Amino acid sequence: MTTTLTRPAPAASTPAHAARRPRWEPWGLGALLLGTALLYLWGLSASGYANSFYAAAVQAGTQSWKALLFGSLDPGNVITVDKPPAALWVMGLSGRIFGFNSWSLLAPQALEGVLAVWLLFATVRRHFGAAAGLVAGAALALTPVAVLMFRFDNPDALLTLLLVAGAYCTTRAVERAGPVWLSLAATALGFAFLTKMLQGLLVLPGFALAYLVAAPTGLARRLLHLLTAGAALVVSAGWFVALVALWPAGSRPYIGGSTNDSLLELALGYNGLGRVFGGTGNPGGGGFNGGGNTAFGGATGVTRLFGASMGAEISWLLPAALVALVAGLWFTRRAPRTDRGRAALILWGGWLLVTGLTFSYMSGITHPYYTVALAPAVAALVAIGGRELWRARAALPARLALAAMIFVTAAWDFTLLAGTPDWHPWLRWTVLVVGGLAALLVAAVEVAGRLAVVGLVAALLSGFAGTAAWSLSTASQPHAGSIPTSGPSSAGGFGRGGFPGGGGMGGEGSADPDLAALLSATTTRWAAAVSGATSAASLELATGTSVIAIGGWDGSDPAPTLAEFQQLVAGGEIAYYIAGGRGGGNEIASWVAANYTATTVGASTVYDLRP
Repeated sequence: MTTTLTRPAPAASTPAHAARRPRWEPWGLGALLLGTALLYLWGLSASGYANSFYAAAVQAGTQSWKALLFGSLDPGNVITVDKPPAALWVMGLSGRIFGFNSWSLLAPQALEGVLAVWLLFATVRRHFGAAAGLVAGAALALTPVAVLMFRFDNPDALLTLLLVAGAYCTTRAVERAGPVWLSLAATALGFAFLTKMLQGLLVLPGFALAYLVAAPTGLARRLLHLLTAGAALVVSAGWFVALVALWPAGSRPYIGGSTNDSLLELALGYNGLGRVFGGTGNPGGGGFNGGGNTAFGGATGVTRLFGASMGAEISWLLPAALVALVAGLWFTRRAPRTDRGRAALILWGGWLLVTGLTFSYMSGITHPYYTVALAPAVAALVAIGGRELWRARAALPARLALAAMIFVTAAWDFTLLAGTPDWHPWLRWTVLVVGGLAALLVAAVEVAGRLAVVGLVAALLSGFAGTAAWSLSTASQPHAGSIPTSGPSSAGGFGRGGFPGGGGMGGEGSADPDLAALLSATTTRWAAAVSGATSAASLELATGTSVIAIGGWDGSDPAPTLAEFQQLVAGGEIAYYIAGGRGGGNEIASWVAANYTATTVGASTVYDLRP
């Protein structure tokens, strides 16, 4: 970062990666990665199958290669999950190699978290030194929503890793105007699209702007390189879209969540503009049970990331990151175009602002755990801004900006911790007092030697105490369901149990034992059919059999149709129909009830469909 506090400073000097590595760096990096691995892997199997919706699809992928390719909910390949399957590929291959169980399902997510921390360290270290890299890595590792998602089987873990990989490649590309590195960054974003569709592209404006502004070559070449990277993005994301479109629809599963069996329509509709603007099938924070519903993001607006839904997930260091971004851009306003400090601020700042504002104002379905996609940007900005302001602390404006970062963090963390007043009440007061004293020390006119180090250590302790404590509490508890949240059980919300009613047929990832025994004894292609994916998933995980999830996630998808279902029944391919489930009042349910006799198995109403 180049400051103009008192006089123009020189452009960025020798990159940190080219300088001699400090002797303590390998030890520091080893401790960071080992600590992250322990945090993410310890007691991992306590969460069981976590989100049964995705776990059932992974189990199906271990039984059928076609199910693995398309992300089917069942090995019979009736319908897919409502996301592209990249994250399922990783978990499914793990299950095929090590056998399907809780550990093989969740361990890949934890390892993706460790890789993300390492890549963030490597990215920040290149131009800002090992110390800043370690701070960035630790800030990401100890973000509560990161701890939550890297111990869970949602797609967000792989998404976050791919976004950090894209940032690393973009940083390398900006250094020497490298089109190959820029295309690699675009490829990472292409696979991020295949993980969670348009959310994987929200970082694109920041990446492209950083290269367009700071790459050390002419404007024409910069534009050409960006066009080449755009082609790489289209190819890396589009190959699977084309595969789905060209594959005969009758021999592949229906694309869950779409209205016309199209992956592209799913990307632009339900998982695209529908998420941003809301509408049918997308009752988000502004619509589902009102704007105050914390499971769906709460009310839209600029303060959403600090609210009851998302605040404790992501915002512990967010105020400091915003101060660092504003101060950094101001102090580098007269820097040369290719200044690498400003390029980093554009990259990470663009990531934070575009993604953060999208999350803040999107009116469709959004959940608190989505904010894990902000964690790397927040961590990088805090580390970069803190390091550069510390180096420039001889100037009063730099000291004041650094003191502001420290104090707003302490004050906001105090506010977050006060939301659970009975949970370690001493912690919030310690954070506030230590942070306030650290800010005063840093802001003092004469700060030198040991006193400066005391202020720095106090700032780090107060800044990380709240988020670390919340993260440790998150890791110590099992999480399941479709909408997990972080923090201690006293924090309330959906945290430990996920979305209410998500389990069906005996609960999340479980089934009535009598019903499970009945299905386990079947020999048909599908043991049963039931409305809604969560009910079907519970049965599949409990029995290892194939169950048709009529209508997909919420029972509303047109798959299978009544005619298709009747044909499968006539062919003797489905043993039972189980009444109820999500969206259970469909035409298939009516047809079954009119033509077959109901019996009771355990607590469920079952129809025997066998000839």
